[in-house]
Amino acid sequence: MREIIRAILASPVPVASFVAPSGARAASAGTYILYASHIAVMAPGTNLGAATPIALGVKPFGDTEPEKKPGEPGKQAETPGDAHEAKAVNDAVAYIRGLAELRNRNADWAERAVREAASLSSTAAAREHAIDFTAVDVTDLLAKAQGHVVRVGQTEVRLDTAGLAVQEFEPDWRTRLLSVITDPNIAIILMMVGIYGLIFEFLAPGTMLPGTIGGICLLLGLYALALLPVSFAALGLIFLGVGLTVAEAHSPSFGALGIGGGVAVILGATILFDPDIPGLEVSRPLLGAIAFAILAFSLVVARLAFTSRLREVATGAEEMIGISGKVESWTGLTGYVIAHGERWKAVSAEPLVAGDPVRVTGRNGLALEVASRPKDA
Repeated sequence: MREIIRAILASPVPVASFVAPSGARAASAGTYILYASHIAVMAPGTNLGAATPIALGVKPFGDTEPEKKPGEPGKQAETPGDAHEAKAVNDAVAYIRGLAELRNRNADWAERAVREAASLSSTAAAREHAIDFTAVDVTDLLAKAQGHVVRVGQTEVRLDTAGLAVQEFEPDWRTRLLSVITDPNIAIILMMVGIYGLIFEFLAPGTMLPGTIGGICLLLGLYALALLPVSFAALGLIFLGVGLTVAEAHSPSFGALGIGGGVAVILGATILFDPDIPGLEVSRPLLGAIAFAILAFSLVVARLAFTSRLREVATGAEEMIGISGKVESWTGLTGYVIAHGERWKAVSAEPLVAGDPVRVTGRNGLALEVASRPKDA
């Protein structure tokens, strides 16, 4: 904001700021920029104000502002008790009063906009001399600005704006990209895709695509969160939820870990952004979709874990029990057998001879316990 204002104040060409179309607003930083402009104009149905500086981020231990009773002597109800916030507010008041005095606009109302977050409609702003006039569109603005005298640097300039050509400049690709990824809903989606993409890559190394997409999405999501006011406690809940979901896949708990992880992710996404800052609300359908995906994943894992208990063992040492083999060589109660296409040392409670069919009854380290099996079995 200050860079924009410095550019306006240093501009050799008069700058007009226009709050449009109807329904738009010049709140917070927009109020300062409007006050700094040589010509300040608003369209009908717009509003101006609410310029109190707000720290981007959630206070870790809640609001530290002390309670103040309305009308209490020696105190202003709107002045923050925190010294850091008071310093920011006083600095902002001095800044906007300086701009108001430079452009001959209502400095008292500008101070109220900072201290009390006061707002005005376009009609009231023109009446309070917070702006120069109202206009329906850019053509109307140029017509009404005709003949106005403004100060550019140390020189007074009379505007000749009637009939000027209007040229529009679209935001560049970088600005458009930032406007997309800094949407809270897009940022959360990027985070979730990035995290689960990397998890899938670690679980199935060599697939490459999930890891590549996941890494890109995760970095974009983290960059977006770095530009947004987020709660670190909420981020902790999200990562905890993801960890519980991964634990469910490795140590099936019949849905307990997965459902708990889903609840943690949803709670984290709900409180991730400060609700007092407009435009940072997380979409409820998005939260529902995330919850449904995590719940479905947990149910699938729980079902696989339950059905696997009913199946025969297919791998490991237990899989050897009960398979058939054949004696290769034998001496007394020990010898070697061929089982599973492999040559194993074996022991038996009964004497055997080469070529006898056997059945594995147990395993002790690298030695099998076998028993004779009828040749027709």
